[in-house]
Amino acid sequence: MKRTVVRLGVLLLVTFAVAAVLLALLTPFSPDGTGDYRATATEIPDYRVNKLGERDHELTVDSAALGRDGMVRILLPEGWKPGSGPWPVLYLLNGCCQAEYDSWITQGEAARLTAGYRALVVVPEVGTVGFYSDWRDGPGWETFHLTEVRQILESEYGASDRRAVAGLSMGGFGAMSYAGRHPGMFQAAASFSGVLHTRDGNGGVEWLLRRNGESSAKLWGAPQDPAWAAHNPTDLTGKLRDVRLFVSSGDGSPGPLDGPTATQDDGEAALLRQAQAFAERARADGANVTVDFYGPGTHTWPYWRRGLERALPMLMGSIGAAP
Repeated sequence: MKRTVVRLGVLLLVTFAVAAVLLALLTPFSPDGTGDYRATATEIPDYRVNKLGERDHELTVDSAALGRDGMVRILLPEGWKPGSGPWPVLYLLNGCCQAEYDSWITQGEAARLTAGYRALVVVPEVGTVGFYSDWRDGPGWETFHLTEVRQILESEYGASDRRAVAGLSMGGFGAMSYAGRHPGMFQAAASFSGVLHTRDGNGGVEWLLRRNGESSAKLWGAPQDPAWAAHNPTDLTGKLRDVRLFVSSGDGSPGPLDGPTATQDDGEAALLRQAQAFAERARADGANVTVDFYGPGTHTWPYWRRGLERALPMLMGSIGAAP
């Protein structure tokens, strides 16, 4: 009788332990304490491929994180074919309010600038003001980019675990936030006129959200909520020590790449102050930072194209994708 009781007790303990482990694995968690971190998907999403050119694929992804289809452009390196690889990956992240999700290709000349590099170049959709985050009440952009799209890249395009990320404006925020929030995922990150301090009153996050009919409460909660700091590049510099960084911005005055009617751009001037503060703090925390504070220049495409061209040798070299 005693042996039967002991065996039943052991069986119950084992059952409870297994149940606890399964519950922990199935319960969403959040590194910023929100309890709504969704980057736990394991199944590769369904997707459709539209071949826009020999080395240019457009993907329509059936995204559970977004609750709808999500778009991705992939520029393939020379020599790519199904089953080849592993290939390093460069993510290019869009800014806010762009009419085209793939404006790095349509306006940023990414195809030309990256043509000689042996890496997959990935340009994912992020909505108008997605801010590269899993919204508390809305789409899960972070999960879409770093889980769903990554799974497709690795399983279908031969992507390796060597990654770099770069972006303009809101995309500059995304590049540094992603690299800081996911240590070890990216070897290099670059920001061109990026929003690098979301808790700075001049950062424009609240203004951009309101202008586009969105609320910060749906994104990260009230400004005092810990989620703001958990996504903020300037609060994440201590986690960027092992990431090579490139930060560029102009001072907002009309520069050599502006047209004759250009005027002072106060928004770019504010972003320069953020970039300077970010770079100083990152260096104090031991990060390897290259800066390009080029003086006159506004918040426009000619400067972002030039910024990418200047950053590419570092970005691609960091992931072993030199020409």
